[in-house]
Amino acid sequence: MNFTMPPEIEAVRDMVARFMANEVVPVMEDFEKRGEFPRELVARAGAAGLYGAVFPESVGGSDMGYMAAAVIIEEMSRQEVRFTSCNNQQGGTCPTCIYMAGTPEQVEKYVPNLLAGKTIGMMSLSESGSGSDAAGAMKTFARRDGDVYRIKGEKMWASIANETDVGILIAKTDRDAGAKGATAFIVEPKKYPGFTAKPVDLLGMSKAFRTNIVFLDDFVVPVENRLGAEGDGFKIVMRALQPGRLNVAAKCLGLAQACFEEAVRYANERTVRQQPIGRFQMIQDSIAEMATAIEASRGLVYRAAFSMDNDMPSNRIASIAKYHASQTAKMCADKAQQIFGGYGLAREYRVSWMRVYADMLYNGEGSANIQKIIIAEDALGYKPADRHHGKTNLRDVRQTDIAKQ
Repeated sequence: MNFTMPPEIEAVRDMVARFMANEVVPVMEDFEKRGEFPRELVARAGAAGLYGAVFPESVGGSDMGYMAAAVIIEEMSRQEVRFTSCNNQQGGTCPTCIYMAGTPEQVEKYVPNLLAGKTIGMMSLSESGSGSDAAGAMKTFARRDGDVYRIKGEKMWASIANETDVGILIAKTDRDAGAKGATAFIVEPKKYPGFTAKPVDLLGMSKAFRTNIVFLDDFVVPVENRLGAEGDGFKIVMRALQPGRLNVAAKCLGLAQACFEEAVRYANERTVRQQPIGRFQMIQDSIAEMATAIEASRGLVYRAAFSMDNDMPSNRIASIAKYHASQTAKMCADKAQQIFGGYGLAREYRVSWMRVYADMLYNGEGSANIQKIIIAEDALGYKPADRHHGKTNLRDVRQTDIAKQ
């Protein structure tokens, strides 16, 4: 195994660090206070290549791969985790679904603008009563009406749906077919009637990047905006969630690193009995546990990225990486807050709200318990996690350049 990061990816990390430090960190709190979505910042991030690492150059990507994407997201999250709230929408599950299953015309129309941050994306799968059985218990229904579908229902936890220009929405086209009755649609909420997004008030989370409940009242989607065939929705989403889990794992890794750095800084600055609290053994115990867990998570995240870049079976390792990194983020956020003591609850200190993001990422893109089920059923031989590798008949973002087809 080679643990040396390629110099070109280290250069990307440095570029992202400069971009975040110069463009995002100085102004992010102003957007938060105003509750304003930073559309121009997202466009600048897209222009800098922060969303297109895994996509081919023919659609506006940089073709650097999943390792580069993981490093980019890790560094973004380390500096400002709130700004990573749209990474999946701009460079993850949303454009991945379109690239994997869309017609060449759909890919050309939507993917480049998403990667460039010129349009704002969305991924809407969950519903209030479906939980981890997102497709099987889905109630939102799409009815064919001539050359359009009319969609009725409600979706939940739709990140930045109140700002989206184009997104992916999953609805049933056959109520009696379980997961096989789910269909994927490319939706344009600002262009067609029947779509209402209402932000959900979440304590401690961003006021600029909102998650939403979405109300669909005969929402119009042209037939040409269906993604794949009727009934392909679950297959498309499940395939897109694999790199999506890497995305979230990398966010968790960056968040854990940020908590660790904040804790180390504070432990060296805060004094008790004329010495830094970092000199006390209980503080050192926490710092050592944080440092060790972060290195272990980093190894798993990078291994998952390496597997994806080399077209190796990756669903199992992506679940392991996501599970471990989310555990690490929660532990580091908790220990950092304890090291800060009462100040760990003060809004002016980042650890106060980074703890909330650690809790959110623990559940996002498949909860920790779901990841444990995937890992355990694979280990026990009940359901191999990588059983569908190479069998979905969908395009692979890394292996297939649509421009060459």
